[in-house]
Amino acid sequence: MSNLPAILTEEKIKESHINFRDALFSLDKKIIDKNNFVHLTRIYSGTKQLDIRNKILRLLYDFEFPELEDFFNNAYKKERYLDMKIYALRGLSKFVSEKEIEKLLQKFNQTLYKRQETTPYNYQEYELLKGQNSLPYLVEKYNYNCFKETLNQVNEQYNAMPEAFKGHFTIDENGEFVSLRNPEESSKMIKDFF
Repeated sequence: MSNLPAILTEEKIKESHINFRDALFSLDKKIIDKNNFVHLTRIYSGTKQLDIRNKILRLLYDFEFPELEDFFNNAYKKERYLDMKIYALRGLSKFVSEKEIEKLLQKFNQTLYKRQETTPYNYQEYELLKGQNSLPYLVEKYNYNCFKETLNQVNEQYNAMPEAFKGHFTIDENGEFVSLRNPEESSKMIKDFF
């Protein structure tokens, strides 16, 4: 028997259904267990909605159910956004060696470096990577050099941006958005830059 809201266990429910979205986005991690997490991995695998995939990665990345190793490995390969790759890597880190993580981060760092050239003012992505549930968490938990190097690269690229793109928001340890400026002030700073 699953403690999950019934709507999350239905295979044919539309993800645009308001009750489905409410149930997923208000789901408490404490009710996820080894018997019901499969409903979340099924939803993740079947959706194209970024916000749903992001939420599910954040709901599951602290669990150590052995079946999640394949899930996180596939999620890491599937995701294109770097923050979501890091969320998948946070889950995968419980199952693989530092050497395997280092190999994954080599390619990740190349992609990150290219971002600086292709989207030089991509402050949102940097803030997500610098979030307390992302690279800083991985550095603190594992103390791997590869995590430290990636975080250093993120910080260097972030610091290289003009001030107009810094300090608008941050991400807390639960993966929640925390505004540091009101929207009007942020908008004005960025508009004035251009």
